[in-house]
Amino acid sequence: MRRGIVAVVGRPNVGKSTFFNKIVGRRVSIVEDSPGVTRDRIYADAEWRGIGFAMIDTGGIEPDSDEAIFSQMREQAQIAMDMADVILFMLDGRDGLVSSDRDVAAMLMRTKKRVIPVVNKVDSARLPDSFYDFCELGLGEPIAISAANMLNLGDLLDRVVESLPRPGADDGEDAVRIAVIGRPNVGKSSLINALLGENRLIVSDEAGTTRDAIDTPFEHDGRDYVLVDTAGIRRRSRVSGDIERYSVIRAVAAIERSDVCLLMIDAAEGVTEQDKRIAGLAHEAGKGIVTVVNKWDLIEKETGTMKKFQREMRSELAFMLYAPDVFISVLKRQRLDNVVRLASRVADTRALRVPTGQLNSLVADAVMMRQPPSDKGRALRIYYATQVGVKPPLFSFKVNDEELVHFSYARYLENRIREGFGFEGTSIKFVFRGKGGDDD
Repeated sequence: MRRGIVAVVGRPNVGKSTFFNKIVGRRVSIVEDSPGVTRDRIYADAEWRGIGFAMIDTGGIEPDSDEAIFSQMREQAQIAMDMADVILFMLDGRDGLVSSDRDVAAMLMRTKKRVIPVVNKVDSARLPDSFYDFCELGLGEPIAISAANMLNLGDLLDRVVESLPRPGADDGEDAVRIAVIGRPNVGKSSLINALLGENRLIVSDEAGTTRDAIDTPFEHDGRDYVLVDTAGIRRRSRVSGDIERYSVIRAVAAIERSDVCLLMIDAAEGVTEQDKRIAGLAHEAGKGIVTVVNKWDLIEKETGTMKKFQREMRSELAFMLYAPDVFISVLKRQRLDNVVRLASRVADTRALRVPTGQLNSLVADAVMMRQPPSDKGRALRIYYATQVGVKPPLFSFKVNDEELVHFSYARYLENRIREGFGFEGTSIKFVFRGKGGDDD
């Protein structure tokens, strides 16, 4: 199941970014005591009581302002609200209820989403006299917090996770969700149209504007899928105009909602810096990845042309050598069927569980073939390993001291596990836990 998305909205200077930073546990948003500082939505991962979700920080909404920057921020917040499962409506407990709060509340009511009114800057257990004025907004009972002093944040997060989608709540829960990602004009929408036209098994089609993600369920070889098309991602320096800027976050959200990402590369241009950045988003998110090289029909072929391209591509994308690739031509409909088959195989790999006995046998063999690192005469000892999660696969190692684990040895163990169990197309994660300083 995809993780829930929580958007934090409200008028300027009510403490949204301070709250956001406290929740995600690091200074992500810029905090400054002046309106309009957070001009772009910012994503970060958060977790409460074992439930993970993505949070979106937004710029302040000025419903009646005609200034261009506030118009853009209002549009960003609207898109964030459209994407979110839960919306936190941040209010200022010191200012009390103001007319622009009512205007924002009217916007929120039209979304038909779960909205939690949050009255910030309440720095003591005693509620201000103006607190109950916020009930007039008609969005349910508000909750009082102090983001700066971290008061009552736990109660708020309890309410948030209770409101997030539960397992099985999404339509097509068993379907493999495929995000098609890449720079503009590499053929993402054309690929989806070709796949759906070829299969002719569209169940439904919910389309938006050119800046929107388009989610389309379909069936292939008896398996259910959902294709997520995204607007192209541009370099930040080249993003111009509201629509392009908003498409960046749309693409990030599509990755968040996916199981497998099809990273589309233009064969005529090769791997660009922007391709690497986009690939990194999917890799860091722990998604399955298939590299799809499009427009292969435009390349003049010689003996070994494909192998040479693969070597160069893998050199540029060295951090995700696990990703399989397929060379296609959407225009000529070449090898399109292989795209879905690879995505299906990668989705299964992400869900693979390794028996503990087989895992520890492989790790023991790996340790015998290459001794663990040591520091000042003290060697790393691995007591046992177990797989503790899937999607992506997560392995926990019990060791004598996690400080002795060198990244190169962790990479060695990763490669051995990949070879032994066939983890194609997915990142795998490791956690090393020490034994409290006991070497025995």
